[in-house]
Amino acid sequence: MTPSVLLADDEPLVRTGLRALLEQQGLLVVGEAADGGEVLEAVRRTRPDVVLMDVRMPRVDGIEATRQVLAALAEPPKILVVTTFDNDDYVHEALLAGASGFLLKRARKEEIAHAVRTVATGESLLFPEAIRRLVSGRPAGGKHARAAKTLTRREAEVLRLIATGLSNQDIAAALVISLETVKTHVGNIFAKLGAGNRSQAVVIAYESGVVRPGHLGGQ
Repeated sequence: MTPSVLLADDEPLVRTGLRALLEQQGLLVVGEAADGGEVLEAVRRTRPDVVLMDVRMPRVDGIEATRQVLAALAEPPKILVVTTFDNDDYVHEALLAGASGFLLKRARKEEIAHAVRTVATGESLLFPEAIRRLVSGRPAGGKHARAAKTLTRREAEVLRLIATGLSNQDIAAALVISLETVKTHVGNIFAKLGAGNRSQAVVIAYESGVVRPGHLGGQ
């Protein structure tokens, strides 16, 4: 099934370019929004699988739009935020708000299409090095520290492996446990941290100090 996409960007030329690029890659663009304040209504009208969301918009930014969509809908689309800078504070906040991943505007068309297809299937678009850059220099032990302390030792270990970019299958092999056990741990991690996806869980892990930016996966 071809994933459907809603484009949210305040620049008409950017939306036009993204539409042409995605359609060239065989994806279906079902609508556009010129500001974050228009996104929720557009999502309700077009029911996209994925929203390509610019994080920097003049009236309602992509962070607030992400929060609105995820809070208002029982089955919201996946949100992929788009930015010019890979160390953008807006991206950090958007991932904490529940976006499934982020892309740079300079990404190749194949990378953008792959990202859309990846998040449409329910996977997070996790770039471990990029997320480490986003959280580097931020003090650990913030508002998520208390929730992180409820993780068992094994759950914290699984979370550190998630932060390196490993899939559930890879984690099962690394820890010599079953895939179902890994899925159970991941579900428990999400529930305890209040995370909706892997990207959000990893950002929270860094924020709380479970994973440290200076060490790959906290190792």
